[in-house]
Amino acid sequence: MKISRVCLTDFLAFTGQAFYEDFNDRINVFVGANATGKSTLLKCIYAACEFSNEASNPNKAKKFQDYFSASKSAIKEIKQNDSGFGLIQVFSGENEFHFRVWDGTFMYLREWLTKGIKSVLIPSTEMLSHSKGLVAMSSKYGVPFDHTQMDILVNAQLWETKEISDRNRVILGKLGAVIEGEVLYENDTFYVQKSNGLKVEYSLEADGFKRLGLLWKLIRNGLLEPGSILLWDEPESSIHPELMSLIAEVLHILSQDGVQIFIATHNYMFAKYVDLKKNNDGDVLFISLYKEDGMIKTSRATNYSSLPNNAIEMSEEKLLYTVVEKAMEDVQ
Repeated sequence: MKISRVCLTDFLAFTGQAFYEDFNDRINVFVGANATGKSTLLKCIYAACEFSNEASNPNKAKKFQDYFSASKSAIKEIKQNDSGFGLIQVFSGENEFHFRVWDGTFMYLREWLTKGIKSVLIPSTEMLSHSKGLVAMSSKYGVPFDHTQMDILVNAQLWETKEISDRNRVILGKLGAVIEGEVLYENDTFYVQKSNGLKVEYSLEADGFKRLGLLWKLIRNGLLEPGSILLWDEPESSIHPELMSLIAEVLHILSQDGVQIFIATHNYMFAKYVDLKKNNDGDVLFISLYKEDGMIKTSRATNYSSLPNNAIEMSEEKLLYTVVEKAMEDVQ
């Protein structure tokens, strides 16, 4: 199952407009400044995928707004037009997820509810270190996390799959070599079982290794198989530059195995590695989101260096200009 298109109308950053975007079947990379809608796009796609499992797994999906905020009134409090607020449309081929935020109405969902699109969204916030009792507490009392943050914790707690594909076995080996072990879930707590015999509680691991360990666990649990969708908000967060190449390589292996991938990033080096690791121009679609006259616009390219209106490149150029300017001042 692939997500082919999204249309957002008057929703959060996408105000006063109908925003359309078509996607690549393999890897889609969103770049842009803050508040240009990258995370919103990821969450809209993820929420739609969750609703596609309703026929086979009733109540798997949550209230739509809960994927964006733990507050029950956060989205409802934002009024940006006379008719109410927001229209979300996500397409998989001819099938459409259609949700009107202003009155909470779902339309055209009969086909969508049976599609069974398997997806995982890795949020920018690291969650596994906070696993002790959090899921149980959330179900009974509620917690200050949106459902993308809670869902990743639940997905990591699932049982490991009995069978591992050859490609995923390769990925597990590469990630395991970096974190020097395997990720375990025992007694409501995550650990890294090190190759030297030590068992280290997840909260004590280096932040970058936590990101790689989470990816290892999701793959080991069988959640990133052919036909599934991976959405990842800021994969480069807390990652040392030398490991960004590995993550880019892993993403390409997953995409070659039939996993559709959506990434939001602020990092030049990571985006460039994703570009350099591809086999051909059809493997990656780079999408730049930027504001113009108060509206979110996009530019697209299959090569990172060809992407117009790229906020990351603009920041790099500004830094270079500042360095040169400072050097000239020192000379004078």
